Amino acid sequence: MAVITSKRSVMTLYSNAEDIYSHRVRIILAEKGVTVDVITVDAHTPSEDLHELNPYGSLPTLVDRELVLYDTSIITEYLDERFPHPPLMPVYPVARAKTRMMIYRIDREWGSLIKTIETGKPTEADVARRELQNHLVRLAPLFANGTFFVNEEFSLSDCCIAPILWRLPRWGITLPPEGRAIQKYAARMFARDAFRAGLSEAEQEIEQIEFAEA
Repeated sequence: MAVITSKRSVMTLYSNAEDIYSHRVRIILAEKGVTVDVITVDAHTPSEDLHELNPYGSLPTLVDRELVLYDTSIITEYLDERFPHPPLMPVYPVARAKTRMMIYRIDREWGSLIKTIETGKPTEADVARRELQNHLVRLAPLFANGTFFVNEEFSLSDCCIAPILWRLPRWGITLPPEGRAIQKYAARMFARDAFRAGLSEAEQEIEQIEFAEA
């Protein structure tokens, strides 16, 4: 694998095939119709090329010519500003702030739970599953208010939560009846062309029985 340099003309994304944050960026790139060279990296196997670009070796990492970005929030907002159509952030400052706060809450409150579900001990993972299910159910009214999550149009908040909903069956999380609005929302998101285009081969293999009907 060649080291990426500033001479590269095509945008490059270092991505993990099953990571929710990499998935988020891939959805955005697909929504924007951006031509990108996706390099799949095993999160558990060190990549010399990646570490030369990103001192933390974290994923996702985006390379746009001489610019290297490796924080998911910075990457997503950069892409939305770099490729303004279609816009994935609301126009008005209050709505933009609410979107950022929701994404921050999801990353902060749910991120550790997801990590425990995927890598923790069985008893710890069971507790984390219940907590994540409870978080989702508490947000159910927001999914019932419109076609999209939080905003009137498809936005970065949808790109944030859709990869999580896609993985619920793999994590063994089944939503109760009061989560029906979430299931309908998920079915709408999963049907989007950009969502399908952003799936890695590993993500395509996740069964979606729970969200088979809208």
